[in-house]
Amino acid sequence: MEQSKSYRQLTQDERVAVAGMRLQQLGVRRIARELGRSPSTISRELRRNGKPRVGYRSDEAQRASQARRRKARPARKLDAQGDLWLEVLTLLEQLWSPQQIAATLKQMHPGKVRQQVSHETIYTAIYAQPRGELRRQLIACLRQGKGTRRPRSGGADRRGRLSEMVSIHLRPPEVQDRTMPGHWEGDLLRGAGNQSAVGVLYERASRVVLLAKLADATADSALAGFTYKLNSIAAPMRKTLTYDQGKEMAHHRQLAAATGIRVYFCDPHSPWQRAGCENINGLLRQYLPKGADLSSYSQDQLDAIADSLNTRPRATLDWDVPIRVYARLLAQAQQPSGAVH
Repeated sequence: MEQSKSYRQLTQDERVAVAGMRLQQLGVRRIARELGRSPSTISRELRRNGKPRVGYRSDEAQRASQARRRKARPARKLDAQGDLWLEVLTLLEQLWSPQQIAATLKQMHPGKVRQQVSHETIYTAIYAQPRGELRRQLIACLRQGKGTRRPRSGGADRRGRLSEMVSIHLRPPEVQDRTMPGHWEGDLLRGAGNQSAVGVLYERASRVVLLAKLADATADSALAGFTYKLNSIAAPMRKTLTYDQGKEMAHHRQLAAATGIRVYFCDPHSPWQRAGCENINGLLRQYLPKGADLSSYSQDQLDAIADSLNTRPRATLDWDVPIRVYARLLAQAQQPSGAVH
């Protein structure tokens, strides 16, 4: 039998054959010829996996070989039985992203490499799970990317125009820089058949999100919901609101009068002009899925969802959490104008 030019481990069947031929007291070279192996391979196998008094036994040799191979491989950081995997699972169940988890573990365990893990390793561990319920649950915890997206630039704008709109291009420069707090972006997250909706407010500097319960997706409900939510925050944090040209904002003048906030409108078909709110809408779909009846959620439930997002670390905040950044900005905004910093 022709010998292989590249080395490979003996198989379990080959070890059974070796044990049988040793019982027949065949020599190393004869065994090697019978198996098409190098004599040095057989000699090394007998030396490493045989025992002086017992001799060579195929079952014990197989176990010893497998044990050495396991020991030679570096231990996986995210072993299914390890504490680090349980810690990662806990944060995944809270809908934290792998990036947020990796950054937080690095902050929690500085200098302890074995208690840290990269976001790529977390993704690998999730998708390496065998097909089944656990794998589906883990993937459901991740924020899923969209498939195909219908272009928004095609066709004419059939929504009509709102009266007395103020363009986003007249918005103060400080809004774009995100240096000053109190500038918000707004939108409606719509439910099944556009019959139900939740109001979304996103503060640009701190990345805090607020959710407002609406009776339906009409302009009257948007006015009531946004007025209630905006008036629940301190006046220094109510400066501007940037919105698209949706008909639900038909009462924008009444909203401005009731809250003291100035409302600016994006250009048609320009979602990037409210990129923060668009991003938050994607995160919110993990809690408020498309096709759901959003009217079934109470204000307390919506506040709990907002709290979940506001206590998750963000890369844009150097892995701080939005609610903590918001509190610092509010404290600064409430200082007397003549205070020395």
